[in-house]
Amino acid sequence: MKSKAWTQAIFVLTLAVTDMVMAGCAFFLAYWVRRWLPWPNEAQNMGSFWAYIGIVVAHVISILVVFSFSRLYRLTRGPSRVDEFYSILASTTVGTLVGVALASLLYKNSLLELDYSRGMIVYGWGFTILLTTAGRLVHAQVRVRLRKQGWGRDRVLIVGIGDVGQMIFQKIQSNPGLGYQVSGFIATNGQEASPVAASIVGQAGDLSRVIDEYQIDEVIIALPEATHHEILMLISECERGKVVIKVFPDVFQIMASQVSIGDLGGLPLLTVRNIALRGWRRTAKRLMDLVGSACALVLLSPLMLLMAVLIKLDSRGPVFYVQDRMGLDARLFPMLKFRSMRHDAEANGAGWTVEDDPRTTRLGRFIRRINVDELPQFINVLLGDMSLVGPRPERPVYVNQFRRSIPRYMDRHWEKAGMTGWAQVNGLRGDTSIVERTKYDLWYIENWTLALDIKILIRTFFNLFGSPNAY
Repeated sequence: MKSKAWTQAIFVLTLAVTDMVMAGCAFFLAYWVRRWLPWPNEAQNMGSFWAYIGIVVAHVISILVVFSFSRLYRLTRGPSRVDEFYSILASTTVGTLVGVALASLLYKNSLLELDYSRGMIVYGWGFTILLTTAGRLVHAQVRVRLRKQGWGRDRVLIVGIGDVGQMIFQKIQSNPGLGYQVSGFIATNGQEASPVAASIVGQAGDLSRVIDEYQIDEVIIALPEATHHEILMLISECERGKVVIKVFPDVFQIMASQVSIGDLGGLPLLTVRNIALRGWRRTAKRLMDLVGSACALVLLSPLMLLMAVLIKLDSRGPVFYVQDRMGLDARLFPMLKFRSMRHDAEANGAGWTVEDDPRTTRLGRFIRRINVDELPQFINVLLGDMSLVGPRPERPVYVNQFRRSIPRYMDRHWEKAGMTGWAQVNGLRGDTSIVERTKYDLWYIENWTLALDIKILIRTFFNLFGSPNAY
């Protein structure tokens, strides 16, 4: 196993070099586009590219410094590419402005003789965003491949042998590019013995010894139902071994992620639930839904027409499958889908859809795999019954079951149902845990922003063909 410190240093250094090269290439492209494209006016006194070398240096240094202050060189496990793009966009904007100011200060006389116009600055800004993003994507893929081969891999100990612990283990095993190697599980008092995928290497009282014996780098405490005292005791044991400690949050920590402070006649109070969209936020979300659904229906209308014809040719029954679902404020609405099952699939009552469902038609299996059956829901979004992003709607019969067994399940209906959602882009689709889906849905509702909606839509687009579960 390669030295983790050296590996991390090499990753950071090569990433900085990648950014430097990409920022330099971006300025080079901006120079040539400025020469070829007369916008906003004809180029004057362009000269050779080498005349701009000082400005290039100022631009590159500014980008690297701003990226560093924005913590873009802190390499995290499994980062969100969308979040990283947002950071690159903001940091490049600031870095470009700093670079212009620095060049103006250091090369004032030279700038009077060169064409360094607004157009060239805008070109440089745009190309820097595109090229640094592309360079970082390539660098990330290289890091993933190296981590799969053992470079910079951390030894992980999971505290807890319950469902959450095993879920974390499965997540690590299915994502070797994260660079983790599970050394084993720690069992705790009160947990029922259950089969686990890795060996149990000790009890809670042995935690400090196990950390030293197995040279553990990171401990993940997977005990969401543990008391605060128990968690603190485990953390104190971990601190003796100087390891990274991560705690899987309990339900309250997930739900109450945003807390505001107010008062009641001078008496301080914490508000942990203020989740209904109001005012401009509701208007902004609705505007995005209208524009997005209208554009999608226009662009996808040929595909939807083709699907309608194929469905009629493939099996008996209507083109659309209309099903009552529960949406905003627990109101029923008719959700549209392309029919992917036999017309008599629910002759014996409602049934939960599972993988390789025998009721699915030949064409239905294909269109469910690539999620084409969901396209008519853009009509629901346009009509205002649904949103592009939100908790996936359920049938009333299932809602009545879940509301009795899952805490705060009905709080999902504070928001419009969505075509896609935070739970879905995190792999919780189809025949997956309703409890876990509910946690993700409530987190989304209580942390909603337009940027989060855009992030979910982008991730949905890239995951479109990658998930085997239809929702």
